[in-house]
Amino acid sequence: MATIRLDKPAWGIYADRMSKALLGTPAEVEVASMNFGVQLAAAWIPLLGILYDPKNDMLAVSFDGLDHMVRHPQDIYVQEDGGKVQSIEVIGSDGARHIIRLRQAIPMPA
Repeated sequence: MATIRLDKPAWGIYADRMSKALLGTPAEVEVASMNFGVQLAAAWIPLLGILYDPKNDMLAVSFDGLDHMVRHPQDIYVQEDGGKVQSIEVIGSDGARHIIRLRQAIPMPA
């Protein structure tokens, strides 16, 4: 298993490519922070897409019936195994870790 740190200039392109690959994939979002502990924000809901808006410096994860936003993300890490994405971790400006786990690993986009 490998963890890859994405460079900020690549966030938008990566999010676009992942959105196409992830469409309909069940995922969950766990948020871990020093202030609130660990909380489940979404539990195995089909993903509709991921968007990074550089103008507003915001990452949005869209699910069927739910949007999860991370304002001013500091880092994005992708955990992959054998060329397949298993999870994406976004570190918010407050240090909170937003972990998007996929029920089933999917091939990394080119």
